[in-house]
Amino acid sequence: MKKIRKFLLVVALFALTIFGLTTDVHAAKVPNYVITTDATYPPFDFQDKNNQYTGIDQEILKTIAKREGFTYTLKPMSFNAATQSVSSGQADGVIAGMSITDERKAVFDFGTPYYRSGIGWAVKKGSRIKSLSDLKGQTVAIKTGTSGADYALSIQKQYGFKVTYFNDSDTLYNDVINGNAQATFGDLPVIQYAVKNGTQLKVMNAKSPIQAGWYGFGVQKGKNAQLLKSFNKGFAAIKSDGTYDKIVAKYLGASAATFTGDKKANNSVIGILKANDSAFLKGLWQTVLLTVVAIILASVWGILLGIMGVSQNTGLRGLSTTLIYIFRGLPLMVLAFFIYIGLPSVIGMKIPAFTAGLITLILNEGAYTAAFVRGGFEAVDRGQMEAARSLGLSYSKSMRKVIVPQGLKIMIPSFINQFIITLKDTSILSAIGILELTQTGSLIVSRNSQGFRVWAIVAVIYLIVITLLTWLSNWVEKRTRA
Repeated sequence: MKKIRKFLLVVALFALTIFGLTTDVHAAKVPNYVITTDATYPPFDFQDKNNQYTGIDQEILKTIAKREGFTYTLKPMSFNAATQSVSSGQADGVIAGMSITDERKAVFDFGTPYYRSGIGWAVKKGSRIKSLSDLKGQTVAIKTGTSGADYALSIQKQYGFKVTYFNDSDTLYNDVINGNAQATFGDLPVIQYAVKNGTQLKVMNAKSPIQAGWYGFGVQKGKNAQLLKSFNKGFAAIKSDGTYDKIVAKYLGASAATFTGDKKANNSVIGILKANDSAFLKGLWQTVLLTVVAIILASVWGILLGIMGVSQNTGLRGLSTTLIYIFRGLPLMVLAFFIYIGLPSVIGMKIPAFTAGLITLILNEGAYTAAFVRGGFEAVDRGQMEAARSLGLSYSKSMRKVIVPQGLKIMIPSFINQFIITLKDTSILSAIGILELTQTGSLIVSRNSQGFRVWAIVAVIYLIVITLLTWLSNWVEKRTRA
């Protein structure tokens, strides 16, 4: 009986091993790619009422992936960040209504061109601007990195206008509507979609697109040949069987209400909240998570730098001063782009967006923390150190037992204030694709074009959280003084 049990056990273990190996082999045959996109670019890339990424680009990619047997992780971010993520090796491919140009061909390998587009230009409804010649001395709003921006810059001297740059379409359109800029250039189907869905612009060349060109799916030059091959094969299939034409017709002929639900309900604050409650909650959770983790680690890092700053060792003091100077001096967005896009090309490995954002906050907020920590320690009366040393305590023990406890008590309000600053700074990390509260707002606005109401909701959420933190600050301060 024992022999039978042993035999069955061996067979079971063998079967589990084979099953596991088979599963691993099967899993290995299904490649997963990281694909970036600009998810604020309807009708090509945006979120629907279920907070799922959709649009012409996304449905083409989804259909091809299913047919060709690969999976992908989508990373929405600004257009510039999306393209740079691919060129730096952080992502495998980009599909974001990206025009194929000679300059981009030097950096990307493109798949089969999948959509022929052209450039349009628009002005505010009721504007006195009737032709390009009327733009002399005026301001034109353009979206960074787009073919519309390239064209506007190519004719800027000829027509004598000034340009201002934006990273998202909704802010750009509102700049024109509010009269800060007098016109905008962009991809014609994108502008037409916005106008059809309530944006108060007038397209000046609806029937005659300028410089018609092709959109392409891009990968880093010389990399991901298999992904490109799969895209081309899948695209040829959906083109030949009519699937492609159905996808394009579905989005170009639809109104925003098709993807946002009942239009009237979504035009009210309550309607927007009901339709997007889960998205707002997820964005808020990501913001709070980033803030809490960052402030804890930044506090540890800042206290360490602060202690180094009051050390007897000249080298440690110099190192502390240098690090504080560097990371306080760098703008947060520049530091985020450097860590997320610049650093991977140097170290040869990918850095997840959340990790890059967290490191950015730790280094930046930690430097500010270190500055007030050092000041807090220096604020403790010098006689305290002298008294501790006269009692026979070493310098390190005097710091640990006497100076640090008193200094930390002085710093508590500053710590809470830094917590609030960190919370607000997380909004900047939307530029590298972290789906926090601000990025969530951008995605919702791109879908329903209700910028004022959506940003009012986001502002109120931030205000509520910051108010709670302020109350916490006051409570902690009172407790420490008691």
